Amino acid sequence: MNTEFDVVIVANGEFPTHEIPLGILKNAKHIVACDGAIKNVPQAEVVVGDGDSVPAAFHDRLIQIEEQEDNDLTKATRYCLSMKWQKIAYLGCTGKREDHTLGNIGLLMRYFRKMGVEGMMFTDHGFFTPAFGTHPFQSKKGQQVSIFNFGCKQLLSEGLRWNSYAYDEWWQGTLNEALGDYFSFQADSYYLVFQTYDVK
Repeated sequence: MNTEFDVVIVANGEFPTHEIPLGILKNAKHIVACDGAIKNVPQAEVVVGDGDSVPAAFHDRLIQIEEQEDNDLTKATRYCLSMKWQKIAYLGCTGKREDHTLGNIGLLMRYFRKMGVEGMMFTDHGFFTPAFGTHPFQSKKGQQVSIFNFGCKQLLSEGLRWNSYAYDEWWQGTLNEALGDYFSFQADSYYLVFQTYDVK
């Protein structure tokens, strides 16, 4: 699992408590907060958003973007790309509201596919990695794995308990398991992989 990133973006979902995302935050080269998340990471160098939930004490580092076409996570991502930071760790993107959780997970794929972001999203349970085509993944025996198809007509796996295929529905690729130190896919388009920190 990669833990070296150009920047960490902290969204205003549930703040992480697991040691892995907290370790990534502690060792971050740069930290960008999404609007109200600045209250959880006062050490962030900038806060990006429409500013509606940023305390006055942080207005000196606020980059205010009032347009509502994109959410604060996307605004923060665009800021990072303007700074040439393409390897991005996303924290605090899940929890609280389920619609925001699903939207943010979907945005991770948008950033990868449309904006060239090398991003990973970390929660208190595991991490999401967007991928395209043939791709290996480091793992450990018993690690729980879920695969979400974003347009593949071929999605073949090696090193998982159950062979993957080009799933039609998101639920079909959940609840798989790594058999060893790595698994891989042969695919013809985009897909998203979730891996747990703990093994079963």
